[in-house]
Amino acid sequence: MKTTQPPVIDIRTIAVVGAGTMGLGIAQICVQHGFPTILFDLNPTILEKAQQAIAAGLAKGVEKGKLTAEARDAALALLHPTTDLVMVQADLIIEAVVEKLTVKHQLFQELAGLNSATTILASNTSSLPITRLAAPVPHPERVVGMHFFNPAPVMALVEVISGAATAPAVAEAVFNLAVQLGKKPVRAADAPGFIVNRVARHFYVESLKIVEEQVAPFTVVDELLEATGFKMGPFRLMDLIGVDTNFSVTSAMFEAFHYDPKFRPSRIQQQKVDAGHHGRKTGKGFYDYS
Repeated sequence: MKTTQPPVIDIRTIAVVGAGTMGLGIAQICVQHGFPTILFDLNPTILEKAQQAIAAGLAKGVEKGKLTAEARDAALALLHPTTDLVMVQADLIIEAVVEKLTVKHQLFQELAGLNSATTILASNTSSLPITRLAAPVPHPERVVGMHFFNPAPVMALVEVISGAATAPAVAEAVFNLAVQLGKKPVRAADAPGFIVNRVARHFYVESLKIVEEQVAPFTVVDELLEATGFKMGPFRLMDLIGVDTNFSVTSAMFEAFHYDPKFRPSRIQQQKVDAGHHGRKTGKGFYDYS
């Protein structure tokens, strides 16, 4: 009997929704590797800052000899910033917006209405289940997880997550794209936290417990872990990632694991979020960057 081969999906154009730290980093990778890329954000100020950050990132590549000036200029020419969601039409759309299921649901449903049924809708979520993200979206088979790590232009790992409805050809196309982008993709099942965040969660949670219990101050925890070989201690890393982002991931995993105490979010971290001390991006987190 003749078997039917799965369709090969060709990704030629990319859009990134959300021009924050992760979104701009993903967009930079895409244009640097020759993909016309739309970068969308509702906030024009954030979008302008993202363009400046991408230009600075590419310029640094030239300074380090990793890019030619011509390659930098070619990459910048492929970047198409917009504040108009109607313009967000591509073969692959990667969302990098706030870690709230309702927000992502609304966004994907709007994007589905603006694009063809074959457009891949990928989420850069750190912890939300891809199956739940895809459930209300027309043609849920084209929804997939594509989880980059911060800083996206530097970190090699990308998790490719298949939900219950994700078509194998879609996951394969995203996996192959990650390779084209110079990344090292891994396939992951749709479980809370996927692979990295599930393992790494206790790096943060236990460190926060040490501070909560006054075993040692956060500076000492960072110093000790960095002295044992970690490039960055947990508190410096939370400031880099975003204290608010890290807290939302922990909260989502706490819920997903049916409130298992080992994933309990920290009151100290909650207080930082409430105070607007979100780390480097706000000038203050566990450390002061002003």
